[in-house]
This record gives sequence, C-alpha cells and structure tokens, in this order.
Amino acid sequence: MTSATPALDASAVPASGSHDSSGHAGMESHGIPEHIYRRRWVILGALCLSLMIVVIANTSLNVALPKMSESLGLSNSAQQWVIDAYSLVFAGLLFTAGSLGDRWGRKRFLLAGIAVFGVASAYATFFVSTGGELIFARAAMGVGGALVMPATLSILVNTFPAGERAKAIAIWSGIAGGGGALGIVLGGWLVEHFWWGSTFAINIPVAAIALVLCFILLPESRESSHGRIDFVGAALSIAGLVLLVYGLIEGPHWGWTDPQTLAVIAGGIVALALFALWELRTASPMLEVRLFKNATFSVSSIGITLVFLTMFGFFFVVSQLFQLVLGYGPFESGLRMLPIMPFLMIFTPISAVAVARLGVRRVVLPGMVVTAGGITILSQLHAESGYLHVLVGMAVMALGMAFTMTPMTTLIMSSVPPEHAGMGSAMNDTTRELGTTLGVAVLGSILSSGFASQFRDTAATLPDDTRHLAESSLAGARVVSEQIGGEQGTAIFDAAKDAWVNGLEMAMLVGAGIILGAALLTYFLLPNVGKVTATDVDGDGIDDISDVDIDAELEALEPAAVAVD
Repeated sequence: MTSATPALDASAVPASGSHDSSGHAGMESHGIPEHIYRRRWVILGALCLSLMIVVIANTSLNVALPKMSESLGLSNSAQQWVIDAYSLVFAGLLFTAGSLGDRWGRKRFLLAGIAVFGVASAYATFFVSTGGELIFARAAMGVGGALVMPATLSILVNTFPAGERAKAIAIWSGIAGGGGALGIVLGGWLVEHFWWGSTFAINIPVAAIALVLCFILLPESRESSHGRIDFVGAALSIAGLVLLVYGLIEGPHWGWTDPQTLAVIAGGIVALALFALWELRTASPMLEVRLFKNATFSVSSIGITLVFLTMFGFFFVVSQLFQLVLGYGPFESGLRMLPIMPFLMIFTPISAVAVARLGVRRVVLPGMVVTAGGITILSQLHAESGYLHVLVGMAVMALGMAFTMTPMTTLIMSSVPPEHAGMGSAMNDTTRELGTTLGVAVLGSILSSGFASQFRDTAATLPDDTRHLAESSLAGARVVSEQIGGEQGTAIFDAAKDAWVNGLEMAMLVGAGIILGAALLTYFLLPNVGKVTATDVDGDGIDDISDVDIDAELEALEPAAVAVD
C-alpha cells in the first residue's frame, strides 16, 4: 500500500500545515492557491449555509411533529420513523458518499446533494398527504444529506491551513449544533401560521441560494488514487444500521425480550461486525478500521455519538413537552428553544482556545459532566413545571456540549490525511447521525415505555375503538380526551400528561447516565493532547490544537491506517 497525493483541478485546494520562516501563514508554504486562500472565509460561509439546510430540516421537523402527528394520525413508532427514515439512509450512505467524493470530486457531490435535498423538500411541502409519503420524502432527504455533509467538512479541511483549521471546524461545529435552534423558530412560526408541511418550505430557498454560491465559490478537489468502489462494505453498513435501529424502534411494541426484537438487533450487530471485518480485508475500504486502534480517534468518535444521542433525544421530546404538556404553540415553542443557539455558537469557538491551553481531556471531561448535569435538571420536570425550569436545564446542557463537540471533531479530522478528508468527514458525520438516530430510538423508546406503563390503567377504562389511539402517544391521548370532552376528557388527558412526564424522567436519567459513562471513557482513555507549551506561543498568539501535540500523538498510528492503494 502506498500513500496517495490528492489530485486537484485548476481551482482545487490541497492542504498543508506548514508555516513560512517568519512564523506567519504564508500562502505558498501552505500550498493553497492565492485566490482560494484569500476567499477561504467566504468559502466557509457557503459551506455553513449548505450545512444549515440539513440542520434546519431536522430540527424544524421536531417542532412540527405534534401537528403532523395529529394531521396524519402518526403513532409514537411512526413519529420515530419520520425522524429515522432520514437518519438511516443518511448514515448508511455516508461512507459511500465520502469515498466517492474523495475520488470523483467533493464539490460535484455537494452540489448534487443540495439539489436532491431541495427537490425532496419541495415534494414534502406540496404533495405529501400520508405518513408513508412523508417517510419516503425524509428518506430522499437522507440521500441529499449524505452527499452534502461529508463534502462540507472535507472541502473545509482542504481549504484551510492547519493553523486555522480548528477555528474553521469550531465555526462548522457551532452551526451543526446550534443552528438547529433557528430551524425550530422558523418551523414553529410556519406551523402556527400555515400548515405542518410548510416547515419543509424553509429548505427550498436556502437550497437554491446555497447551490448558486457553492457553484461560484467552491474549489474542486479529489484524491489522485482511485480504488474500486466498496459495494460490499456499503451493503453491510446499510443493512447493519437499518436492522439495529429498526429493532430499537420496535422494541417497546414487540417487547425487549421478544425473540423478534432480539433477532433483529442481533442481526444488525452481526452485519456491522461483518462490515468491520470486510473493511480490514478489502483493498479499497470506505472506512479504515485500523484508525480505531488509536485512542484519540476511537474515543472521540464514541464521545460524539453519545453526545448527539442525548442532544437529539432531547430535541425529539422537548417540542412535545412545550406543546402538549406546557401548552405553548409551535412558534412559542421554537422561541423557547432559541437560547441553545447562542450558547453553542459563542462557546464552541472558545473551546478551541481552551483545548490549546489546557488539553483535550481537561476541556472535554468537564464539558460532559456539565452536560449530564443539565440533563439531570431536565429529568426533574413534571406536568406543572414552568419554562424557567426547562431554560436552566437547557442552558447548562448546551454549555457543556459546546466544550465537547469541537475538540472531538477536530481530533477525528486530524487523524485522517487531507486527501482522505471525505473518509474522516464521513466518520464524523456518521457518529453524529448514529447518535441522532439512537437518541430518538433509545430515549424515545424509553419515553414510550414509561408513558405506556403508567397510562395503561387509565386507558383500560376507554372503549376499544379509542383505547389504541390514546395509548399510542400523548398527541393521541389528547385527541381522545377532546372527543370525550367534559371532566372525564380533562381527567384522561391530565393522567396522560403525568404518564408522559414519567417517561420523560426515565429517558432523561438514562441520557444523563450515558453522558457520565462517556465522561469516564474520556478520563481513562483519551490522551490529553493539544496543550500548548511556551514554544507554541508566538507574536500572533496561541495556535490551535492542530499545530501542537496532536500531530505527535497521531504518529503512533500504523502506516496502514492512513494509506490507500
């Protein structure tokens, strides 16, 4: 196996981390063409706008979910599939999309992804009338998203010199984590003033603008060595993720100890294990599995997965909490989610500087503990809680997450050479999407189980033709209570709210436990790379973590881990 050098078009952007003799970031020493180097921050803006399409689409959907559920008659399981249809397709195609983008052109794949996402959003906006059609539209968006997200981060890595890369990744991470709050506000306003399908309309103008800007501004880049497409790996990864998440979603309905549940989940685990074995043997892997031998790469990947599991599990339930339990409208709910955005947008760039001064472990570990503290605060909510309780827990959670996402993303991308940035980006995006999917599946399933167990006795008093709807979700219970009316209807919905909040408490406590487990993993296994010494400080200030101890840490990787045929 030989190391590959990236082949670039006339406008392409190879990456290098060197500095000139003056200590400043010289354009020639970076190997970046002058006209690209000068507009690198504008390019980052176009990439972040493309990223916003995916982020807005996912979070605006959450605030529309209660209205959508009532209009289309979606059960809790169907609501989860509306979320997970996107996530399954997205996660399944990420490695394939990242690998093909590295070989055939990252800009080309980004433009194709934006176009697919825009068309699927238009279909969902104007034509969807059933739950099945909505799930299909979300799956099509997953195809577009799988083309967009790996390309944004891999183009970023090949556009910015090493001395600025962590700052750029911090901005990218802030958009990925905090930009979703904007989607919640916009989605809430549209649902309140129009209809639930209008939430998808947000994506159409954003996609059109992003398509034009990316076509004009972005450089094209690709690797020079074109290996064979790993069709077997793609099939195994898709099968494994679909089976695993399907088992998690249906577990509450089938029963966690039911043979069908155990068989489906076991099938997913086996398929993912076969995927890993195949990637070790094939000459052109989508994922270099040997990277997981490096603690920096593996712990960062697991940590990102668990953080996003908890964050998007919270997003899944909080819109229902605001609208169905606390009684806010969709737009009011969106506004009350907005404080997450400034916390993540302000503190994610600061985390890069904190890592440079203190080291990754001394930043990420407290960040995870703070995140778990915020989730624990949220677990103490009850049906009579006010917004202040939610705000405090949400703010503490967001602050902690701001100091975990950027360092871990930077470590993942630093583990992969720039010519294979698509592979690194796909791994980073897979951890996020797998976390998102598992958050909805695991925490959503725990919420459903807690709701069903406490509401079962009340539901047993209802007629057979309404009991199933009332037991299916809190939105269904509200529909039944409104049909019955009077004191009996009010009592039924009050009991349903108490049962739902009981499920919320169980889900949030599990989420807090997961984050604390990730914190322990970080403490014992993550090297404290990134801390600067006196020699790392020059007249321009402190360089970011990609210039310091990380490179030495990554030299421990086996040569085969970062080479291609």
